[in-house]
Amino acid sequence: MAAEAVRLAEPSADVLAEAGVLFGLLASSVRLHLLWVLSQSENDVTRLAAQVDAVVPAVSQHLSKLKLAGLVRSRRQGRRQVYFAADPDAATVVVELIGRLAARAAAEPAPSPRLRAPGA
Repeated sequence: MAAEAVRLAEPSADVLAEAGVLFGLLASSVRLHLLWVLSQSENDVTRLAAQVDAVVPAVSQHLSKLKLAGLVRSRRQGRRQVYFAADPDAATVVVELIGRLAARAAAEPAPSPRLRAPGA
């Protein structure tokens, strides 16, 4: 017996606009990496910078943007500010996407040198 396709209601223009803003925000590989790391465990900005191989001021700016979008929150822990993923649905999307892409990359043979992107 074939499964019936679930028909979803057409999203409103406001919902599509909000999704566009969030996907635009996540178009940065550093912000994607930050959200992926924070979906695994909470961290302070110094550890996050080391994990995503970026400098602390840049990571702080990325975290500010993620906080404004409601994807990340922070709390005080002593003298440190600790960040964590605030939106479990967005974190799940990022983790699933990165996991699938990593699995696909592991399964595919490496591209030949002549097929690399220009400047790579």
